Amino acid sequence: MSNLPEDSLKIENIVASTKVNDSLDLVALAAQIPGAEYNKQRFPGVVLRMQNPKIAALVFGSGKVVLTGAKSLENLTKGLEYLVALLKELKINILDNPTYTVQNIVTSADLGSRINLNKIAMSFNLDKIEYEPEQFPGLVYRLDDPKVVVLLFGSGKLIITGGKKTADAKKAVKKIYDDLISLKLLQIE
Repeated sequence: MSNLPEDSLKIENIVASTKVNDSLDLVALAAQIPGAEYNKQRFPGVVLRMQNPKIAALVFGSGKVVLTGAKSLENLTKGLEYLVALLKELKINILDNPTYTVQNIVTSADLGSRINLNKIAMSFNLDKIEYEPEQFPGLVYRLDDPKVVVLLFGSGKLIITGGKKTADAKKAVKKIYDDLISLKLLQIE
């Protein structure tokens, strides 16, 4: 029995949001944190890059924060804990126990075999597919259940985006794999 494509799933990025306060002074914040980036003309928030775990926190004046770059939920939690500790160190009032909400999980997977995107484009539900090889080398497939977008590439590699939990990506890969097998568009060695 060969490895199933859903076993090749790898989290590439998790984007989550949280709220740490009702308002923050971004100029003061950027001035107090070494390495913080703040250029109001380019981006309306302070960018804090953490090294361990490797995550960026986008901090807005509204007190909202977007965390991006995490490769696991565990690292996301560590990143939020680090941010909260840093803000408390600067004597900034923080809402009690802020928690994050996952907005998007980007994962990759491998079907383990090359695929013919032209044949797939003609076989799948056309309402759910965008395929313009002159514009983009992948086929864009929008699933309803789970509600994710899958980019399929001729190499057999997939990118799954839009999921809120890792199970969404697993379900999407399994569905695509089963569809390709049943339509005889994927050869299993």
